[in-house]
Amino acid sequence: MAVTLAPGRAATAKHPTGNTSRRVPLGRVAAWIYLGVVVLVTLFPFYWILRTALSNNYKLATNPSSPLPVGFTWGAFERVLGIASTADAQAQGGSGASIDIALYLRNSLVYASVQTVLIVLFSAAAAYAFSRLHWRGRNLVFNILIAALMVPSVFTLLPNFVLVKDLGLSNTFGGLILPGALFQAFTLFFLRQFMLGLSSEVEEAAIIDGAGPFRIFFRIILPMSSAPIATVSLLMFVNAWNDYFWPLLITNSENVQPLTLALGVFKQSSPQAAPDWAGLMAAALVAALPMLLLFLAFGKRIVNSIGFSGLK
Repeated sequence: MAVTLAPGRAATAKHPTGNTSRRVPLGRVAAWIYLGVVVLVTLFPFYWILRTALSNNYKLATNPSSPLPVGFTWGAFERVLGIASTADAQAQGGSGASIDIALYLRNSLVYASVQTVLIVLFSAAAAYAFSRLHWRGRNLVFNILIAALMVPSVFTLLPNFVLVKDLGLSNTFGGLILPGALFQAFTLFFLRQFMLGLSSEVEEAAIIDGAGPFRIFFRIILPMSSAPIATVSLLMFVNAWNDYFWPLLITNSENVQPLTLALGVFKQSSPQAAPDWAGLMAAALVAALPMLLLFLAFGKRIVNSIGFSGLK
């Protein structure tokens, strides 16, 4: 028995007539607009710093609200890097003085690198003890240490300063690095959260083979924790690189001062009534550029590791 379809219905099924428009939810549009505004507000200060750094310092005062560089020039960067002559620097609104940018860059690298290595090493060892080893009072001691997250860092500046001064470590890398290198509550908490989720099968196999806690920590736990260790290393390096108040408090020697203090030195070298704003912004960009490049290269790793470690 043959079955026939109505022509009109078949045509409608095979060749739908009319244009169906896909409506975009109003909430999604509002969310994208909000994100766009947040991005613009976040990036605008960086653009303004770059615009000021590329301006002539004298001409900048004539049109301070211009969205584009006023009297475009690379002179500010040349002054900061110390490659501009005194006559050229003064002609563009600089003082003619220069700073040893290579020396301050070396100091920042030593300060940030050594402190990061010590923080990560001590925090990883403590995180292993609090997550993989079982001993009486473990949770109580951990809670006491984590309570340090609620203590503002400014409260510890004066005791640390007195201690470093009494030990004779002022104006040294030791006094600059050690107070912040022995304990960081956030790093300890971050690594412990990750180590709690590690499988215990490999660790139990190593114990059966006769491995002790130190061998397990260095040969098994640290390699398995490479992702979060890389993340906290980057965060601690950026934190030390951008540190200003503690180095300002503990040292006044150019052989120890990091790059962040070079901004203050550069400003003090301008005897004019008006500061060298273009030079200051150029120096700020030079100091911030390495950190911006690090975040562009490893920003995704930071987000992924934070999510994997259970932090929301």
